[in-house]
Amino acid sequence: MLRRLLQLYVGLSLYGLSTAMFVRADLGADPWNVFHLGVAKLLAMDIGTVMILTGALVLLVWIPLRQRPGLGTISNVIVIGLAADAALAVIPAIDSLMARSLLLASAVIVNALATGMYIGAGFGAGPRDGLMTGINARTGWSVRSVRTAIEITVLLIGCVLGGTFGVGTILYALSIGPLIQICLPWFRQKPRIVAPEPGRVV
Repeated sequence: MLRRLLQLYVGLSLYGLSTAMFVRADLGADPWNVFHLGVAKLLAMDIGTVMILTGALVLLVWIPLRQRPGLGTISNVIVIGLAADAALAVIPAIDSLMARSLLLASAVIVNALATGMYIGAGFGAGPRDGLMTGINARTGWSVRSVRTAIEITVLLIGCVLGGTFGVGTILYALSIGPLIQICLPWFRQKPRIVAPEPGRVV
């Protein structure tokens, strides 16, 4: 349990770090962070605060979908936003295109590792992933269709609000699935099998 908790919170913290890396690279972010950046720009708020508020609002949508949050769900809402703001306070703005490009590539890799860690810990889906699975369960629409519709919707809204769309957005869309598929088995926690005591009938 301790190992799973450690993996969960390290993974969520790294996810927040990857968000800050996308912001400082300024070459485009994943669809949800394009949305977060757009809302942050509109309301003149920190992106971490916007992420926390967005996650809380998405959780409200879980109610009619009859989804049940877990520890990982609640932690996802709070920790990622706090970690993103903390990382942004440490990572300076970068002018060099080469450095920004390297930061972007690193952000995608860190994001995949972070996703594998917090999902593999097994404490429940994040609010956005739960929205996807909830709509799938209630409507019968395929997960692929639901996920694509959600991602396109938040991306378009984010772009209209002034979020950063760019090569990073395309890179993320093309690479994050295969990278998570590679990373998730590394961190998926397996139940420990306890051998029966000698002479005990099981």
